[in-house]
Amino acid sequence: MSRLKGPAMSRRMFLSTTAGASIIALHPFSARASAGQAHLRIMETTDLHVHVWPYDYYGDRAVDTVGLARTAAHIADIRAEATNSLLCDNGDFLQGNPMGDYIAYERGMKEGDMHPIIAAMNTLGFDASTLGNHEFNYGLDFLMKSLAGADFPVVSSNVVKTEGSDPTKDTTLIPPYVILERTLTDGAGETHPIKVGLIGFVPPQIMNWDRKHLEGNVTARDILETARAYVPLMREEGADIIIALSHSGIGSADETDLMENASVPLAAVDGIDALATGHSHLVFPSPTYADYAAVDAEKGLIHGKPAVMGGFWGSHLGVIDLMLERDAGKWRVVNSSVETRPISKRNEDRSVSALVESDADVLAATEETHMETLAYVRRAVGKTAAPLHSYFALVADDPSVQIVSIAQKWYIEEMMKGTEHEGLPILSAAAPFKAGGRGGPEYYTDVPAGDVAIKNVADLYLYPNTVRAVRITGGEVRDWLERSAGMFNQVTPGTSDTPLLNPSFPSYNFDVMDGVTYQIDLSQPSKFGPKGELENPDANRIKNLAYNGQPVTDDMEFIVATNNYRASGGGDFPGADGSTVIFEAPDTNRDVIVRYIVEQGTIQPSADANWTFAPLADTSVVFETGPKAADYVDDLKSVDVTPAGDGADGFALFRLNL
Repeated sequence: MSRLKGPAMSRRMFLSTTAGASIIALHPFSARASAGQAHLRIMETTDLHVHVWPYDYYGDRAVDTVGLARTAAHIADIRAEATNSLLCDNGDFLQGNPMGDYIAYERGMKEGDMHPIIAAMNTLGFDASTLGNHEFNYGLDFLMKSLAGADFPVVSSNVVKTEGSDPTKDTTLIPPYVILERTLTDGAGETHPIKVGLIGFVPPQIMNWDRKHLEGNVTARDILETARAYVPLMREEGADIIIALSHSGIGSADETDLMENASVPLAAVDGIDALATGHSHLVFPSPTYADYAAVDAEKGLIHGKPAVMGGFWGSHLGVIDLMLERDAGKWRVVNSSVETRPISKRNEDRSVSALVESDADVLAATEETHMETLAYVRRAVGKTAAPLHSYFALVADDPSVQIVSIAQKWYIEEMMKGTEHEGLPILSAAAPFKAGGRGGPEYYTDVPAGDVAIKNVADLYLYPNTVRAVRITGGEVRDWLERSAGMFNQVTPGTSDTPLLNPSFPSYNFDVMDGVTYQIDLSQPSKFGPKGELENPDANRIKNLAYNGQPVTDDMEFIVATNNYRASGGGDFPGADGSTVIFEAPDTNRDVIVRYIVEQGTIQPSADANWTFAPLADTSVVFETGPKAADYVDDLKSVDVTPAGDGADGFALFRLNL
């Protein structure tokens, strides 16, 4: 079994109050600790996605809402407020913005190269990290070369090279856990040894999401099965406390096999003292989780144990404070508190203000790569005759989505030539990735007319997915669109200003299918539930589905161009479970878009309105989008949309008359 050994396990003092930090008040746990009691702070970053600099590479502008360099200011303060602290990352650090793509696709990682996110984490003195699902996007060789530069242990217990009779007999890809030997300072100023166990978990769905990199190389075990095997072993090896680095969301309290969001039942595993969570790009504690079973969303407890989720892209630092008490030579948790610290705030006028300044050392450690990334994303590859934006992508056929769909279809048409599938009708499915939501009112594609650079293509297609094609029936096409139509709330005909968008439905699951025409009847309930389960089998939102003007029948056959995430089961779409794949491209969707734009020279983006809402007399709905949508509302031709005032949290409200 792969276990961490050597210098990373050596005893050292906790980082404690820094020189010049006397003006910062100690946390109450540090101030009140008595002899035999000690305050330990666990700091968490999660879902950094290579956001080191406070910079939006897609918009090519500095921003105040992201960046580990900003989060670093909180790290320094928190260390100063506490007698003892640990800094951990919860995964998804290696992929997710153009800096990550530049390293993976342009510069590459040779033996001995330092990845910029690792350089930044080394600069800040991280104590440990785990892997997230996006660590596998560029392949195992890239991952291992990147991890080689880390001055801290990286652990993950359920990614397995060779399976044994139980998880503890596995050979894991990297160490499953680490037991850090540290020295605690108690309330009387005395020092004592402590062993802190850190174990990492990743969603087992990586085997679907990155099958091309992982199949035949590793497998992924169930998170809970793995935890129940390793945690007792960690206790046997002397761990006083155990922290789960769970790159898994806070979801159902009911355990099921191979759960993606398993942090709630994970917290119930005996022997785990606290959890760092992530994957969902949300904040915990927060009212978002107010109604979740076994979760105290105000105190930050899951099954009574402290847990935290520190947002995403460096937006927040998660902090778990533990009051420890020494008893018979062992430490135990007697009290806890949980908080998150944001790096920015939204003002009443919708503007954003920074709450902290960037750490100069972090910027210096990555400045060269930052400048190289800027040069990389600014290269022009063609021109667009009209703007490409996604402000109305969830309510009308949209040019920013259509250009992606057209490029995919163009590519697959070439790939099908000379194959047994040649001659079948080819459709293309694409979704808007940047459509507000959790990303905020500025999180939209907005490419002006003129030069189209690599940064704009990355803006059109956010993820480094690869192109795939599936062969499915007309019935599966219909149900694919029914699943996509879960984006919308049900609307009662004759009512006014019903909220249109289902806030729990992510925009990347709103697939628009080009090559067919159809309408969406909002008076019907959604056929499928939030996880793709059949909820209303008799419901049919998709009306007048046609190909070349003729009705689509259930037994017709189509090829659908899509991406590896969707084709492998991502989003749980009918007809896309991995079994229908007929072509796996070596090229990313972004590369295909670039090639298409280069070949066309100047693209003419115009939505063809192949999908619309079915008319409902005397009925209106409202939806939120970015304030800049007002600049484009007059360009809409296929829908009747008008401004309707201010939305929440900086969004703008618009009305759609059905």
